[in-house]
Amino acid sequence: MVSQEQRRRQLAREKFLRQQQRRTDARRKSRIRNSVIASALGVVLVGSGALYATGALEQDDDKSNANAEVTPSAAPSSKAPDPCGKPAGGKVASQTWKKEPAMSIDKSAKYTMKLDTTCGAIDVALKASAAPHTVNSFDFLANKGYFDHTKCHRLTDQGIYVLQCGDPQGTGAGGPGYTIPDENLKDKSLQGNVYPAGTVAMANQYNAQTQQGRDSGGSQFFLVYRDSQLPPDYTPFGTVSEAGMKVLKKIADAGAQPMDPATGNTAPNATVVINKATVTKS
Repeated sequence: MVSQEQRRRQLAREKFLRQQQRRTDARRKSRIRNSVIASALGVVLVGSGALYATGALEQDDDKSNANAEVTPSAAPSSKAPDPCGKPAGGKVASQTWKKEPAMSIDKSAKYTMKLDTTCGAIDVALKASAAPHTVNSFDFLANKGYFDHTKCHRLTDQGIYVLQCGDPQGTGAGGPGYTIPDENLKDKSLQGNVYPAGTVAMANQYNAQTQQGRDSGGSQFFLVYRDSQLPPDYTPFGTVSEAGMKVLKKIADAGAQPMDPATGNTAPNATVVINKATVTKS
C-alpha cells in the first residue's frame, strides 16, 4: 500500500515533469523560424543543426537554463568605434501573414534588392530563376515595408563569417508568419561546402542530425562577408555587389558583442539598421 508521503512525492514528481515538458514545448515553439549553422565547426547561428539557440524563454525562472540551450557562435571581439550612422525615424512593421504570397515575379527577369542601411547601401543581385519562391517573398515583404527599420541582429567573426538580418523582433525569433521552400541548394557557386563571400542566403530551422526542418525559411537571411564553410542547406538567392561588400567589411571590422545568453546572438558592434529595403525589376 502506498503511504500518504509516498503519494505526495509521486504527485510532486509528476507535477515537476509536467512543468519540464511545458518548458521544453515552449522552447521548441520559440526556436527561430530562421537559422544558420555550421555543425562541422560547432558554430550555431540561431537555432539549426546539431545545436539549437532558443529565442525568448517562456518564464523568467527558466533563464537559469539558458546556457544549456545556447552555444556562442563566436568569441566576442573587442569594442570598436561604431562606423555607422543613426537610424532613420520610423517604426518596425508588426504585420504577419498566414501563407506564402502568390507568385507575382517574372522568373525570367532580373531583380535587385537594395538595403539602405545605417552603414551604407548594400545592393544584391537576386536569383529569380533559381530561387523564385524566395525572391518573390522578398519582393512581397519589401513592398510591405517589412524590413524597414529592422536591426541586423547577429554577426559571426570566427568559423563562419556572416551578418544575419531580416527579423523585425531583432532577436532571431521573428518571422513573417509563413514559410517558403528551400531552393537552389545545388547552386554552382557552392563548391566544397563553402558559401563564398558575397553570397546572400536564407536562414532556416534545418537540423542536419535529424534531417528535419526543411522548407522552413521565413524572412531572416544572412550575408557572407568572407568565404564560410557551411553545408549546402541554406537557399542562396543573391550576390552582394562590390560596393556592398565594402559596407559589409566595415561592419565586420567593427566586431561583435558578447553573446546574449537569452538569444544566443552575438550582435554586431556597429549599429546596423535597414532603414529601407526595396526590390526592383531591371
